[in-house]
Amino acid sequence: MPSLAPADQSLKREFSLWSSFAFAFAFISPIVALYGIFGLAITAAGPRFWWGFFVVFAGQILVAFVFAALVSRWPIEGSIYQWSRRLLGSGFGWFAGWAYTWTLIIAMATVALGAAGFIANIVGIDNPTGTQRAGIVFVILLCGTGLNLVGRQALKIFMTASIIAEVVGSLGLGTWLLLFHRHNSLSVLFDGAGAGGAGYFSLSGPFLVAVAFIGFSFVGFKSAGAIAEEVHEPRKNLPRAVIFSLVFIAVVVIYASLAIILAIPDLAAVAQGTVADPVSSTLSSALGSGIAKPVEVLFVIGFLASFLALQTSASRLIWAFARDRALPGSQMLSRLSTRQRLPRAALLVTTVLGAVLFLLSNLATNPYTIMVNFSSGGFFLAFLFPLIGFLVLQARRRWSPGPFAMGRGSMILTAVATIWVVFEFLNIAWPRRVYPDRYLDWSVWIMVAVLGVIGAVVYAAVRSRIISAKVIDDAEEADELLDVSISGP
Repeated sequence: MPSLAPADQSLKREFSLWSSFAFAFAFISPIVALYGIFGLAITAAGPRFWWGFFVVFAGQILVAFVFAALVSRWPIEGSIYQWSRRLLGSGFGWFAGWAYTWTLIIAMATVALGAAGFIANIVGIDNPTGTQRAGIVFVILLCGTGLNLVGRQALKIFMTASIIAEVVGSLGLGTWLLLFHRHNSLSVLFDGAGAGGAGYFSLSGPFLVAVAFIGFSFVGFKSAGAIAEEVHEPRKNLPRAVIFSLVFIAVVVIYASLAIILAIPDLAAVAQGTVADPVSSTLSSALGSGIAKPVEVLFVIGFLASFLALQTSASRLIWAFARDRALPGSQMLSRLSTRQRLPRAALLVTTVLGAVLFLLSNLATNPYTIMVNFSSGGFFLAFLFPLIGFLVLQARRRWSPGPFAMGRGSMILTAVATIWVVFEFLNIAWPRRVYPDRYLDWSVWIMVAVLGVIGAVVYAAVRSRIISAKVIDDAEEADELLDVSISGP
């Protein structure tokens, strides 16, 4: 039986409960969750899109409880990949991890592109060209990679700074707008500009289009499990980080989005799509350009923290694959740096892939919207693997819970969570007539097909040498027991 890397090639446990919470919080931060999709959602469905946050949160909190149970049972680097593998076998888990790896890398490039818009505004570029935006994105990729390579301490400091930025930039600013810059009444949430129409709630109607975009807002909670082997006492700390991060993000996003909607000077123009960036224009109108730009610096911090969390998750997932000998080039990708024990090769791979994906996305007519669709659809597709596996295992009565358990209603809760994720994935991937080029409406399905074919080829090449899950479990359990004995009760 193949063996793992030696002890000095195991990851360091340097993250606490707070660190894992901050990591999940930053993954899809409130700033990214709101300002990344706000313009898309309000243009699609008008101010009434706000109610979609509650719909998505209701479904995602069920998923969060399921993932909390899974990470409590298997607190192993790679999360969705590792859980799915143990639920329904190595092949099932491999494709779960494959889908999730590409989703993380696409989302990483999407967040870098979103940050580039704010950075352009800060430096005085009102309408950046494609070349200017590309230059900013590449600087973000390089700087983020450099910070990630410095070590976990730098990562923890930046995540903490991100949370401060979120509180000031979302809650503080939202309160200021509600108190002093309201232009609209609460009635716009029910019958406001751009929100009417008999088919508003139909399957192809604007509300479900907005819900598809909002899906990108509440997907970061499970990322705490991506760093499971770097967290002290993960069976106790990670389930709480998963659930609390989602709840906190939802509160901040719902509150801040309400403030922005009520502060927009011309809702009709925004709903009709004539305002390119409703968030920036609203802030400039309310605060003046001199104050709005420093506020946008806080937004950039949120975007960069999200980029770092996404890149960290992707690199750890690639490393987990490589440790299992489940990727070409596993020997190189599974190596850790000597002192920090960081997967540097995997980090560099995410940078290269992120740059390539950004360049390819610019071949489309609306790259940011396309990338949001890709990443949103990818997250929900990846979520389906462990949910289906968990449901099957419970139906077979073979589930042995960890310290965090959902009780007697576990199977019902898992079934409802699975139905929700199936619905939201289909809602995101639904080929509505949105773009001038019809193939773009099918973009999610095209991406799934292309990555599925490539994945099948790669899996066929590596399947015979994949290490048994038991080897990984035994090594992780021994390391976790060592961590508990060192840190004390």
